[in-house]
Amino acid sequence: MHARKRLSPLAIPLAAAALSALALTPILLAQEEPTIKVQVSLVNILFSVHDKKGELIGNLNKDDFSIYEDGQKQEIKYFTRENDLPLTLGLLIDVSRSQMNLIGIEQSAASQFFNEVIRPKDLAFVISFGSEAELLQDYTSSPRLLQHALQGLQVNSDAGGLEPGPVPTASTPRGTILYDAVYLAADQQLHGQVGRKALVLITDGDDQGSRYSRDQSIEAAQRADAIVYSIYYVDHGFYAQNGFGITFGGSGEGELKRMSDQTGGRVFKVSRNHTLHDIFNELQQELRSQYAIAYLPTNSAKDGAFRRIEIRTGNKNYRVQARTGYYATPSPN
Repeated sequence: MHARKRLSPLAIPLAAAALSALALTPILLAQEEPTIKVQVSLVNILFSVHDKKGELIGNLNKDDFSIYEDGQKQEIKYFTRENDLPLTLGLLIDVSRSQMNLIGIEQSAASQFFNEVIRPKDLAFVISFGSEAELLQDYTSSPRLLQHALQGLQVNSDAGGLEPGPVPTASTPRGTILYDAVYLAADQQLHGQVGRKALVLITDGDDQGSRYSRDQSIEAAQRADAIVYSIYYVDHGFYAQNGFGITFGGSGEGELKRMSDQTGGRVFKVSRNHTLHDIFNELQQELRSQYAIAYLPTNSAKDGAFRRIEIRTGNKNYRVQARTGYYATPSPN
């Protein structure tokens, strides 16, 4: 049995201590695996490449790429196609009232995904978020434990009712703390982990009541070197049944796109012809078809500034999907 752990932005110092303690063992396990040993000053970028049709391109070599930091070309010190480096994955599921009719589908699809994608060297955790964020399962490599956690998904919403409200009020209820959940997952769970790191969000993208902003959640993911993949899933029927019309709701697709684009991920959109099961299959392929580049920046200053990164390929038909940059902060001793 596992216990639910409430993750409140109001108690971050306490959450940080608790989560650090809980995450200690998996961190050590991950470090014991034969992973790539790199210098602290190297900048490491994981990325994917797609063609014009959106198909993954997985057979490129070092000479097919060039990398730039703040417009200055950098020398590639390390390059590989990554499919065996351990994966640390966080699944964040929106359980606010507007998603109540989708929970059963999410449980089924995510269970299958975990069963197919998690290998013995990998680690994953599950967080649900509505008016509060809860850690349903901490780090584990067991698909069985992850699937058990998914069975604990339940609607979590303030008593205020439907969210997000169409008109701002003086007292804004905490309906869907999307940005808080991303911030906490990146800052408290993924920061300091090794290997490949990703957050997968299932949500309609609407945020209400978060104490962190979208940009703060993006920064936390960038500082954790975590890629954010967003699965945009809207129950328009729910909004129609509550008097808002079939077209109301799910206005957060643009916010999800910004979070994903800035961190090197992308947005998947659920539709009648593109099911959640289909999207998890695509995501699994992408996670196993990544490239890794490392370079020693010509600007060696550790001044905390944000450095913009651009990875280019000579083929105009290819699009590189990578995070937009990193923070040049001193590494902890």
